[in-house]
Amino acid sequence: MSQQTNRRDFLKSTALAAAAFGTTALSSSRANGGELTGKIKKALHLGMIGEKLPLIDKLKLVKDLGFHGIELNSPTGVDKDELKKGLEATGLGISEVIDGLHWKEHLSSPNDEVRARGVAALRTSLEDAKFFGTDEVLLVPGVVNANVKFEDCWTRSQAEIKKVIPYAKELGVKIGIENVWNNFINDPETMVKYIDEFQSEWIVAHYDVGNHVKYNKPEHWIRTLGKRIYRLHIKEFSNAKQFDVKLGDGGDIVWPEVVKALKEIGYSGWATAEVRGGDRAAIKDISERMDKILSL
Repeated sequence: MSQQTNRRDFLKSTALAAAAFGTTALSSSRANGGELTGKIKKALHLGMIGEKLPLIDKLKLVKDLGFHGIELNSPTGVDKDELKKGLEATGLGISEVIDGLHWKEHLSSPNDEVRARGVAALRTSLEDAKFFGTDEVLLVPGVVNANVKFEDCWTRSQAEIKKVIPYAKELGVKIGIENVWNNFINDPETMVKYIDEFQSEWIVAHYDVGNHVKYNKPEHWIRTLGKRIYRLHIKEFSNAKQFDVKLGDGGDIVWPEVVKALKEIGYSGWATAEVRGGDRAAIKDISERMDKILSL
């Protein structure tokens, strides 16, 4: 079976389920007036801070510029105890922890040892999330390439993730599947099917608003995924310039429509910028642009 045919089958099998879920989510949001259930909390990746400062001063800068938290890779690359103390001192949170090895140790790999290392990395990421007090790990589940067919990426990655779900439940940390350029999940209907097949509350969607604009409008992704969306990545995208545009400036995302869709599904929680960072002025600009496009 070809990858294209396989994807068509997935779309057909999920259309009714997605529609039913979306109707439930929209009915619920209309019942409460279509408003967000809480304020969106802004975050950015720790690595985006380009100022050469001690760690505690970087955190203070983030706080001063209107962010509520930071995003981390696992492994973190910094002293975990020092970082935790700095977070407590500044009142910042952790939006999510990224499995920093998922692009290297693919859970879809045909190599058993590579997949085993991927599972170990995911478990470590869950432990880091627990340590820092956040309840989501971002995961790229696999990659379709010359050595991995679409259907193999699907079955292998699901099988490996299922091994970790009991540990995620034990720690109280969800695994957020992100839509990325991995030749795998390019539309929201496919993501719905992938997530729902786990039949587990510990597998959720980490939706990146900018990553698949070239295929589907973000508002369509949001309405189709509905309550499955547990975290957001925020970036701009231009079909002409790709990611070489600033938030809300020259891209093809209609941000009022994105906000409208988020309100309809009742989204609240973290929204993490995934853009080019820099010095204090650059970080301040990102914060202000996030406020503007998200109407905070």
